[in-house]
Amino acid sequence: MIGVYDYTVILTYLSLLSAGTGIVVSLSGTGHPYIGCICLLFCGLCDAFDGKVARSKKNRTQMEKNFGIQVDSLSDLVAFGVLPACIGAAMIRTSDFLQNIFSSPLGGWTADAGKFLVHAVLVIYVLAAMIRLAWFNVTEEERQKTEGGVRKTYIGLPVTSAALIFPTVLLVHYVLPVDITLVYVAVAIVTGYLFLSKIQLPKPGTRGILIMVGVGVLECVLLLLARILLRG
Repeated sequence: MIGVYDYTVILTYLSLLSAGTGIVVSLSGTGHPYIGCICLLFCGLCDAFDGKVARSKKNRTQMEKNFGIQVDSLSDLVAFGVLPACIGAAMIRTSDFLQNIFSSPLGGWTADAGKFLVHAVLVIYVLAAMIRLAWFNVTEEERQKTEGGVRKTYIGLPVTSAALIFPTVLLVHYVLPVDITLVYVAVAIVTGYLFLSKIQLPKPGTRGILIMVGVGVLECVLLLLARILLRG
């Protein structure tokens, strides 16, 4: 079979499988954004360590390195671009507030325009994520030719930050007694813009990565507790 199947890409493959599961589940039936968000958090966990795992193999061929770079970007687009958009679409489908507006006979074309707009925002967010990943790949390749070594700063918000941003919004959505689905859409706008902005952010070291992993685990636990309590 074509492809690489050693341990250097296992976390990337697991991230893609989790993202695909999250997309399918989020859009199944009336929508399950909560389960999709758990999948997103798992994608973030895999991404936190996939690079370190890949670099641990000292005898990787250039083809294996190039393959790892490509599948990592493709997986990131699905996990941190498409999946958050699908979670947002599921939230829209499960929002009684928005569905009442969209189905209102008094809304007419205005309601249809609003429905199109909120979904268009999610699609544009995916486009921003794709552009961000492609730009990073091109600039990183050029940087390696001149500087080498490991990148110390990022230009623009990394797409992987979606693994912490959107679960936070969903957690607030479950905790508050009001529907904040439109806040999720607004956060998608801001996040997509930050993907393409020229802000410079330091690349987190091991300590920073562990802190983010800890935040993600905490968010996952809180989401589970919120879901259980609300069902109770």
